[in-house]
Amino acid sequence: MNNRNRLTTYILIGLALGIVVGYFANANLADPTGFADAMALVTTLFLRLIKMIIAPLVFSTLVVGIAKMGDAKEVGRIGVKALGWFVIASIISLSLGLVLVNLFRPGDAMALSGALPPVGTSSGIVTTGLTLKEFITHLVPSSIVDGMARNEILQIVVFSIFFGTAAAAVGARATPLIDAVDGIAHIMLKLTGYVMNFAPIAVFAAVAGIIAKSGLGVLSTYGIFMAEFYLGIVLLWVVLILIGMAFLGPRVLRLISELKEPTLLAFSCASSEAAFPKTLEGLERFGVKNRLAAFVLPIGYSFNLDGSMMYCTFAAVFIAQAYGIELDISTQLTMMLVLMLTSKGMAGVPRASLVVIAATLAQFNIPEAGLLLLLGIDHFLDMARSATNVIGNGIATAVVAKWEGELGEPVKDVTVAPLR
Repeated sequence: MNNRNRLTTYILIGLALGIVVGYFANANLADPTGFADAMALVTTLFLRLIKMIIAPLVFSTLVVGIAKMGDAKEVGRIGVKALGWFVIASIISLSLGLVLVNLFRPGDAMALSGALPPVGTSSGIVTTGLTLKEFITHLVPSSIVDGMARNEILQIVVFSIFFGTAAAAVGARATPLIDAVDGIAHIMLKLTGYVMNFAPIAVFAAVAGIIAKSGLGVLSTYGIFMAEFYLGIVLLWVVLILIGMAFLGPRVLRLISELKEPTLLAFSCASSEAAFPKTLEGLERFGVKNRLAAFVLPIGYSFNLDGSMMYCTFAAVFIAQAYGIELDISTQLTMMLVLMLTSKGMAGVPRASLVVIAATLAQFNIPEAGLLLLLGIDHFLDMARSATNVIGNGIATAVVAKWEGELGEPVKDVTVAPLR
């Protein structure tokens, strides 16, 4: 068994043990919440280790990739192709969520249960309306040090594009610096391997903590809603894979196999961010040139969160149904367009999907109190949408690489291969 398969096996074992231990703690401990808080410390430590890696990894790989492209027109062309794919994928994800929530109508059952929070009850989620001015100013960091300190992926990407393009324009005088940054990229990939050794423990702690705190009862209470949402996620996976197959052929199945480890990690930790380093490695093993993967993948983390976007339309209309608010098709399409804009750049924001949904509910006069229906199960829903984000971004990057002729043969080891 190679190291990747061994880590995947250990993560699955951690997931299973977490369920068992969490259930035991919930049923037998006098203070299961205290146990959950203790487990949360372990998960938080692991996620902070991941965040420690992301900024230097994104910066170093992206700068080297762009510098070795050596052509600003090539960077622009790849960026346009990537954004074009992201827009199409966003429309598919949002539309699928809208269709399924109208087909299943999970809010009707919740309305009949009589368990709705009173209208006007605060959800405790702070929202701010995202204006075009705020989005544009957020793109460019006032200080790259500040952007890196806060792991603002989009800001790091913008700075790295400018830095890499300038380095390419300088030419030979920038070569020693690019070689040094190349070395940093390899060090960060090696460091990723060290950090990932803690993944099974973090998965165990995350699952044990949430089960201990909420119990398995929360799954039965919202079982129908969760089953319908997970069915939607499966359908979205099928759609994304079929679209990927149209461009990559049967090889898309090899891509899914390469991404199984980061997908499982994202699912277990309910964090797309935790899977970023391993997703990058998986794409490079698949044959995507790392200069392209390092460029497209970080942008996808800000603009192409397929699972999160499907959840936004699904959850917003669910809440409206629960309170007996009928939204006509034009209103729902308007909501979809609003979510299309407000969901961009939400990566890295804690409970970002709930924040985006809360802001959208206010614009359509839907009670914000409905978010309280989702808070208890949001972790379990986040697991599915985080895993989907990894798959969506992996397929998007591979397809753009195919368009650019940058998709080579699979490689076995990306930690020692030179950036190309």
